[in-house]
Amino acid sequence: MIGERWQLWLLGWGVSAALLGALYLRQRRTGDATAVDAGWGASLVLCAALYAALAPGALAQRLAIALPLGLENLRVASLVRRRLGRGEDSRYRELRRRWRERGREQRTFALFYQAQALLAAALSLPALLASFDRRGSLAPVQWAGLALWVVAATLEWVADRQLAAFKKAGGAGVLDRGLWRYSRHPNYFFQTLTWLAYALVALPAPWGWLGFLAPALILVLVLFVTGVPPAEASSLQSRGDAYRRYQQRTSVFVPWPPRRSSTA
Repeated sequence: MIGERWQLWLLGWGVSAALLGALYLRQRRTGDATAVDAGWGASLVLCAALYAALAPGALAQRLAIALPLGLENLRVASLVRRRLGRGEDSRYRELRRRWRERGREQRTFALFYQAQALLAAALSLPALLASFDRRGSLAPVQWAGLALWVVAATLEWVADRQLAAFKKAGGAGVLDRGLWRYSRHPNYFFQTLTWLAYALVALPAPWGWLGFLAPALILVLVLFVTGVPPAEASSLQSRGDAYRRYQQRTSVFVPWPPRRSSTA
């Protein structure tokens, strides 16, 4: 049992750093950085498990946060793992090209991998806080958070399945059916909602309001850094005018009925 939050958080960060360090060495050997995405998800699973095992909170509180966070990120890590061996993700190929041209490919990749470890540790904050809640029963807001997680995680899974089926069928044109009819990135939207759910589960704990930093960080990353912008750029490059018409009629993030006219 570890009685101080900062000590347990440092342990979670250390485990994440060790895992991402091992994956960095794999990247040096294979020339493929795709596994970093699986490592990010796996780090969160490890943090959730450590907090559930070593924090002094009530068992109900520890399980209420560790199970959903662990299951969701284990699913994310397993999705990435299936892509391994099929060639490096286009995002990392482009980064590798840029960093190689500047003569600092591996040095920058080393920093990048450790930045992912720190990010995973930062995003584990709701799990850390909730695991120190000593109340034996869940509050209504926590039940609301768990209900939100079930809905959001299910719809994220549906969006991912629809995307996988589209790619398996050849990926011709633009995916504008199912959830993708209402949002260009429904998987990112519902993933963000799962992080809001974790924050709600952590809210009643001491300092629980700090858990909202995690969904805020995820929202910034998804909308402005690693989510929507590179996905949009890649789709425009590969699908051209068909994707531009899709952009005109379909919400970028929040699911919304499509516009009837491309000029609306």
